[in-house]
Amino acid sequence: EVLQNRVVDAKVFPTAYGSGVVILTGAFRFTLATNIDDLKLRRFPEVPGLLRPPTCWTVLMQDRQPKIVLANGKDLYILDNASCTSVIPPGLGPQVCGFTQIAVSFNYKKLALYTDTGNIWMGSSSFKDKLCIVETNFKTAPKQFVWCDRSKSNNPTVVGIWDKVLFITGESKETIKSYQDEDIHLVPEVDGVRIISSSNHEFLHEVPPACQDIFKIASMAPGALLLEAHKEYEKESQKADEYLREIKEQNLLFEAVQQCIEAAGNEYEPEMQKSLLRAASFGKCFISNFPPDTFVKMARDLRVLNAMRDYTVGIPLTYPQYKQLTIEILIDRLILRRLYPLAIRICKYMKISELQGASRILAHWACYKVQQKEEPDDSIARAINHKLGDTPGISYSEIAAKAYECGRIELAIKLLEYEPKSGEQVPLLLKMKRSQLALLKAIESGDSDLVYTVVTYLKNEMNRGDFFMTLQNQPVALSLYRQFCKHQEPETLKDLFNQDDNHQELGNFYVRSSYSNETTIEGRVAALQSAVDEYNKAKNEFAAKITEEQIKLLRYQFRLQKESGKTYLDLSLHDTVQALLLESKHKQAEQLYKDFKIPDKRFWWLKITALAEKEDWEELEKFSKSKKSPIGYMPFVEICVKHRNKYEAKKYVAKVSPEQKVKGYIMVG
Repeated sequence: EVLQNRVVDAKVFPTAYGSGVVILTGAFRFTLATNIDDLKLRRFPEVPGLLRPPTCWTVLMQDRQPKIVLANGKDLYILDNASCTSVIPPGLGPQVCGFTQIAVSFNYKKLALYTDTGNIWMGSSSFKDKLCIVETNFKTAPKQFVWCDRSKSNNPTVVGIWDKVLFITGESKETIKSYQDEDIHLVPEVDGVRIISSSNHEFLHEVPPACQDIFKIASMAPGALLLEAHKEYEKESQKADEYLREIKEQNLLFEAVQQCIEAAGNEYEPEMQKSLLRAASFGKCFISNFPPDTFVKMARDLRVLNAMRDYTVGIPLTYPQYKQLTIEILIDRLILRRLYPLAIRICKYMKISELQGASRILAHWACYKVQQKEEPDDSIARAINHKLGDTPGISYSEIAAKAYECGRIELAIKLLEYEPKSGEQVPLLLKMKRSQLALLKAIESGDSDLVYTVVTYLKNEMNRGDFFMTLQNQPVALSLYRQFCKHQEPETLKDLFNQDDNHQELGNFYVRSSYSNETTIEGRVAALQSAVDEYNKAKNEFAAKITEEQIKLLRYQFRLQKESGKTYLDLSLHDTVQALLLESKHKQAEQLYKDFKIPDKRFWWLKITALAEKEDWEELEKFSKSKKSPIGYMPFVEICVKHRNKYEAKKYVAKVSPEQKVKGYIMVG
């Protein structure tokens, strides 16, 4: 709707979420966004009979909810999220036919209306209470109309401009007219109104109570007496003691010190601030256990405020404005004005943490520095490094990113050389299309995840041939990529080995593939045969021979499995022979023993173990007599004893070699 009907008017206002904006569209509907940084538009209800722009309107906050007060001729409405309510200000006569200006106080609690009859109505923003109605005697509407108010004010005031006349009135109905030499503009603040012209900047506000008590004529307030006591003390007059006694007799010395400190905060001239703070310091000497925090904090705050008010800086804040703004936002304003040295001095003086203070300011300075295109890259990089060094909280990668945004790629690369964290260097180098340098930095970091990130980026950005050639020059990256391919992309791994003519690794690849990917015996044998061919090309005779024997064993196991229906595939040669012996398939076991040239000792151990396990003692005895045992006869004794058959064991003791006979007889008892 906003795009279709164009914007007729808009007002920005502070919210709990940041800065909000209310837009009046060409269709005379109001649209709200509570945070301009996260724009989510919400439409207010329609105003009945609004066929042209309202004569005046403003935004107010009630219970953290934005509302709109608008005037359409003589009708007043309050708009909220759900409804449009007509309101009538209490105390207004029937002669009022319209409202031309609306002003809302800084805290949204009070409202002022300027009527077509030249009257100002002041009351609560809820329209439940009336403060007063003031006649202005002006025939035209004011150019500007604002509140001049502060918290806990006893005399809320409204200020208006008619041509070059400044009109001030309040609840007391007294009016002041001030004639100006030039056009002025009013800016409402939390504690008053700024009056800005082309040559002057003035501030209109209600005099704070502490200043009134101290400086009004013939004041007997404790703060006034303490100030006089200090003046007399500096003159070395005994009257100082008389003033102090008078304050102490009333038990108001503590209050006097507090008044002087508070008044110092509201004074603009440094000399008057010093006088009041010296008086407070003088008074607190006569108070035991006076907490120093208030005095010290005020002195520090005033030093900052005086620095801000200097004409070279030009941020004339009052003490209430400074407290509302906070020191952090004040530092941000100095940064925006590029007053970096002053911002750093204030941070150090106010003891703001380096991370939130000096480091942050230096980072902003560096980001500004890289935008100065008249200076060469080398000198800027050196200047930034010289100034920043290893300051904690500084990210050179953020400064380099700013340089890259400004189109200074070489400067960004030079700045990244100072960045200690490779994890921040690499992403920016990739963004700048410096992938080779990014790969080098990732490898130097020793972080495998970072290397994988760069390799993945290169794989997506380059053609296959260039990608493989790049990896060839970086053994660490190549090794990690091979590990990745081994688990995720085996076919790519095969291509890598083919490109390198790495026949040994290709052979290993086919062996792994045989066991992990192939499901049929023909596929497995074919993969192993390919491995044999690659091992032969790599002149690895041992691996080729072992693989050939594995092919032979696989075929034998497959035949056995087919004949018996039992599982033999993927058993080792040792396990296959043992399984055959346990199943009394001695001929097949003997065949494997001969075909694969199993050593005699190993075969005899296998056979006697299997026969003893089956408790086939007759076959064991027969086997012992088949030929001379290559392992001797002590193993026969041991295996029988192990299976708790000493009777069978005794048959072999006599055949045991002389040096082991004693041990054999002991074993059989």
